[in-house]
Amino acid sequence: MKITAVFIAGVFLALASADILQNPDFELPPSNWRANSTTPFFPLDGNGTLPGWTFEGAVEYATAGPNLELTRDGHAIVLGQDGQINQTFTANGDQMQYLLTFTLARRIQNCTSNASLVVSAPDSSAQFSLTQRYGNEPWEVYGHQLGSWGDGESINLVIQSQVVDTDPNSTCWPVVDALSLITVRSLNQDHGNLLRNGGFEAGPSFLNFSNKGVLLDSEPSLTESALQQWTITGTVKYINAKNYFIPEGNSAIEIVSGTSAGVQTVVQLLTEGSNYNLEFMLGDANDSCPGDFTVGVTAGSSIQNFTIHSNGTGSAQKYLLTFTGAGPSPTPISFQSYTTTQREDGVLCGPVIDGVVLHASSGHRANLHSASLTVLLLIALLN
Repeated sequence: MKITAVFIAGVFLALASADILQNPDFELPPSNWRANSTTPFFPLDGNGTLPGWTFEGAVEYATAGPNLELTRDGHAIVLGQDGQINQTFTANGDQMQYLLTFTLARRIQNCTSNASLVVSAPDSSAQFSLTQRYGNEPWEVYGHQLGSWGDGESINLVIQSQVVDTDPNSTCWPVVDALSLITVRSLNQDHGNLLRNGGFEAGPSFLNFSNKGVLLDSEPSLTESALQQWTITGTVKYINAKNYFIPEGNSAIEIVSGTSAGVQTVVQLLTEGSNYNLEFMLGDANDSCPGDFTVGVTAGSSIQNFTIHSNGTGSAQKYLLTFTGAGPSPTPISFQSYTTTQREDGVLCGPVIDGVVLHASSGHRANLHSASLTVLLLIALLN
């Protein structure tokens, strides 16, 4: 019996592209701004320009200080009523995915959030809440896939505020800072893994000055997720080896938004009746997050729960789930948290997933081979 070839596809490699956006950290000030200005919030109007960007509505150039904490004590942009900034860039070369990382804060720290940030590009749009639950700083780092372009296409990136209620005087307007835009392209698949991006190495860039990872919100589409080839439920944190414990490689995910949050992918054309092994690492990120983590793992029609106890000091174990291929239909592979965990300071945290590998069971192939030899030997003896 010959094992059907499994869907062959590319994995993705992130290529740093720091020069895609002009003035991504807003450290080049407006043309009419003065460095000795004592105003922490400088309104932008028609009398000045912002290098690399155009703007509309109520937009302010902000300087870090007692009234506003920023990631590097530098400058940022506040988007007020109908405020938006735009930048157009050219997608050169082959078709690639464009992944954006940015920081998001609030102009007024101690108010109830009733505004959000909307990031859009041709054929894509995403909304980000100002509710901060995953860190103890007044800002968060987010990742988002803008889209896929190439061949000299002109792309307009729009970042704007959106009011949730009708009282603009009480709105906590969004503060945007430190954008990083990278491209990712496809490479040949690892021959030892039937999944794409099973090690979570392909995703948005990590900001050098941040040690808190990158938040990825819910995204039901494999082709539109910033975590390449994985859909997201709830919120997960994309973490790196520089600042966290990573079981394998440089990157992993931490499921931070509690029960029902997680990630899922699909694999095509598994052979019906054949056995497959799903291997993965389950652990904690060394971010002071103790507790019992329970993760539900689904592979086709097989579902199994795995529980580890975390001391919050960085550790991981390898697990195995064996299941049977169901034929030509796409086979879902998912990891879902069944627990909600908080640190002593109230920050939400959770289990780390890494090193997800899917391959045909070697025992199954050996049994098939032995059975075939036995049949051939019997035929020879009968003849």
